[in-house]
Amino acid sequence: MSVRIQSEPFDAGAELNTHVTGRADIGASVTFVGQVRDISGGDTLSAMTLEHYPAMAQAELERIEADARARFAVTDMQIIHRFGTLRPGDPIVLVIATAPSRQPAFDAANFVMDFLKTNAPFWKKEHTRSGDQWVDAKDRDDDAANRWRS
Repeated sequence: MSVRIQSEPFDAGAELNTHVTGRADIGASVTFVGQVRDISGGDTLSAMTLEHYPAMAQAELERIEADARARFAVTDMQIIHRFGTLRPGDPIVLVIATAPSRQPAFDAANFVMDFLKTNAPFWKKEHTRSGDQWVDAKDRDDDAANRWRS
C-alpha cells in the first residue's frame, strides 16, 4: 500500500516492478497512467497547474485506496498523484492494482480513478492560448463514481 503526492515525474515501469518482482501470488497487474492532453474544449493547452492542500489530499487518497482494498481482492495498490505545473504529455497520476486474477485488479483501478476524479481535493487550472481557466467538475465523472455506490 502506498500513496504519494509529489511534484516530480514518476517511472510507471519502475513503480510496477516494485510490486511484482519476486511475487508468485500475483496473477494480474493493472497500471493506469493519466497524462496531460494538449487540447481542452477545442483550445490548445500549453500547461496545466494542479494545486492541492497536502494533508487533505493525502488523507483522501489514502481513504480511496483503503476503500478499494476493502472492496476488491487486491494484493497491493499504489497511487501517485502529481502537483505543480505540468505540460502536455506529462504524467499526472499513476494507479497500480495487483491481484491474484484480472477482474479485481481492473475493478480496483477503475474504482480508484473514478473517486480520484470526484473526491480528491486537487484543483486544475488550464493554460491555453485563450487564457487561464479553472477546470470545473464534470457530471460524467460523478456518474462514473455513482456506479460504485449501489
